[in-house]
Amino acid sequence: MIILNEKEIKSFYTIENAIKDVRQTLIAKVQEKVLSPHRTVLEFPEVNSTSIYMPSADLENKVAAVKVVTIFPANPEKGLPTTQGIIVLTSTENGEHLSMMNASYLTRLRTGAMTAIATDYLSKESAEVLTVIGTGAMALEQALGVLAVRHIKEIILFNRTKERASSFAERLKEMGVNASIRIAEEVNEAVSKADIICCATKSTTPVFDGKVLKPGTHVNGVGSYLPHMHEIDRTTITTASKIVVDDLHGAMEEAGELMDASNEGIWSFDQVYGELQDLVSGRLPGRENSEEITFFKSVGASYYDLAVAKGVYEQSNNQGKGLSLEV
Repeated sequence: MIILNEKEIKSFYTIENAIKDVRQTLIAKVQEKVLSPHRTVLEFPEVNSTSIYMPSADLENKVAAVKVVTIFPANPEKGLPTTQGIIVLTSTENGEHLSMMNASYLTRLRTGAMTAIATDYLSKESAEVLTVIGTGAMALEQALGVLAVRHIKEIILFNRTKERASSFAERLKEMGVNASIRIAEEVNEAVSKADIICCATKSTTPVFDGKVLKPGTHVNGVGSYLPHMHEIDRTTITTASKIVVDDLHGAMEEAGELMDASNEGIWSFDQVYGELQDLVSGRLPGRENSEEITFFKSVGASYYDLAVAKGVYEQSNNQGKGLSLEV
């Protein structure tokens, strides 16, 4: 078995790799070459925490994966990361466990790749201003995903803790991002200037007022992943001309803001425009004019993790990366 930690994966696997691998897996899924059983979620209310088990299989390439991810919001107080995860990759030809790899970076990266693909299809090609709301663990790969598909000239950051936004800005500069970067004092001002918005918070209440969205804006919502989380407001949901989800089944059970709008009777899941795979496969067109407001909602699905895990394993084999152990 090949063991890969986060540092080693980062040394050879990038957002561009992830975008390519996620695209390929979405096409395979449309061709019914991917198995994706329902995830299992264990909640621990006494510590406000969650453990998620996500299996999937690539029938054509004969590999299966299971991701185990834990989300413990109080962990930073103990000097531990909020999110921790591993992915185990297995051969479906002989049952051999091929690799175990750190999943925290890959979860962020595959989510950034999903946002990149959605943004490529749904945002204006002329988009120049990106607003990032929430500058925590998920935000960097969100920004990198957008930068991979659009020529962004200005990045506006908003975070409840301004110091974290400042640190995030410095990190972007250190990575060579040459867009102008500024920190907004007020979230709706940042939203009103944006062509593309990335929300990556665990908020239980909407983080901006949809009334200030300008025509032609594209919104990515990846932070809220449980029914009680409502990162995006009802106005945005009812105003959007196209709502695309990463996985419809997952969205119906976990996308809190969409579930809320459905329960209130102001919107229905029948109004979902399509899944990300429908755009990638060409089943549905993306943006059709410069005025429509579009919204991509992601809660995650196992086949996205399979896409990047398979890609990492292939590259690690080709480049001789990782620690080989008998287990």
